[in-house]
Amino acid sequence: MIQSAVAAMVPPAALPYETVLVVEDEAMVCEIAAEALADEGYRVLTAADAVEAGRILQAERVDMLFTDIDLARNTNGVALARDARRHCPRLPVVYTSGGRHTLGAGEAVTDSVFVPKPYRPSQIVALANRILGH
Repeated sequence: MIQSAVAAMVPPAALPYETVLVVEDEAMVCEIAAEALADEGYRVLTAADAVEAGRILQAERVDMLFTDIDLARNTNGVALARDARRHCPRLPVVYTSGGRHTLGAGEAVTDSVFVPKPYRPSQIVALANRILGH
């Protein structure tokens, strides 16, 4: 089940928790990633495009951004990550894409990670755990 952009998937015993924003325009892919992270105890917010994600980033505390690169409504995760880093310079960013196998050094924000699709949900959970210190 996909949660709305401002709703969160929060397991009852997960407090205190860290928040991961999953930005993905493919509903099934978004749901799989969000559920895997929520099952691990993360609070998960979701957005289908960079405009929606930008609103969430302004309104919510987010501890990690997991974003597809090519998003709906002609938005992209690269620009989203740059904008997010302007407001939160230490925000961990993980990019993903099914159309690319890598990101150029000049495209990605510093200290970010790229995970090509298809990925296993367990890969995303392990990456979040490593990045967020679990």
